[in-house]
Amino acid sequence: MSILSQIDQWPSENAVSVVVDSRGDVVDQHGDMNRVYSLASVTKLLSAYTSLVALEEEAITLQDAAGPEGSTVHHLLAHTAGYDFDSETIRFAVGTKRGYSNTGFEKLAEHLEQQTGISMAEYAHEAVFAPLGMTQTEIAGSCAKDGRSTANDLAKFAAELLNPTIVAKQTLDDATRVHFENLAGILPGYGRQNPNDWGLGFEIRSTKNPHWTGASHPESTFGHFGQSGTFLWVDPEHRLACVTLTDKNFGQWAVDAWAPFNEQVLTSQLA
Repeated sequence: MSILSQIDQWPSENAVSVVVDSRGDVVDQHGDMNRVYSLASVTKLLSAYTSLVALEEEAITLQDAAGPEGSTVHHLLAHTAGYDFDSETIRFAVGTKRGYSNTGFEKLAEHLEQQTGISMAEYAHEAVFAPLGMTQTEIAGSCAKDGRSTANDLAKFAAELLNPTIVAKQTLDDATRVHFENLAGILPGYGRQNPNDWGLGFEIRSTKNPHWTGASHPESTFGHFGQSGTFLWVDPEHRLACVTLTDKNFGQWAVDAWAPFNEQVLTSQLA
């Protein structure tokens, strides 16, 4: 029996999980791969990758002024612009703390549209979803939290994160290293982390404790989880990725279940 079958015991009506290997192949799966789920903040991975394409195409630059006074695209992507979580209230000076913010990503989308005349949703479709064959994926509203997709589509996206074809490997490597080092902040659901390391839209496991990935995941592991009970992680050291989608909102059940589950997923694949 697949280790992934544990998701049947979670307090969600529907759940699916899939593991992708170094070749980008699906090596394990459990659940309906074509059921559409709300992604919540896993949407940020799609928007971040779209932003990397825009950066390579020179539609925007990391140095572009965007957000509050003194903030840039760089700050918005790395959650250091100072915004509150879900409002335009400024909580701290630019670059001084890691303030995880939906608003920051929404300001990023506004900037992209101002520079190109193309919405983040349209840019994502043309630059990422269509080339990867992600036919059941869309950003239907906020680029921070309103994505919808399937495990089948996100397995394709995870394969892209393991072996980038749309952007240069160097571009993705840079986006998944720590930007603005040694900044403390709150990791939603897991409390204050110091440092609360982040890349360009990608959360980085680093030394965070507690965390939603497993204890054996290397510090270089990157990804995101969403309030809708979803997550995607990529382990670049062991060359593995896992996508898990549920329809049960994040809560203590997820804090209790996800880290042990992800630990077993990793160790079972390395056995």
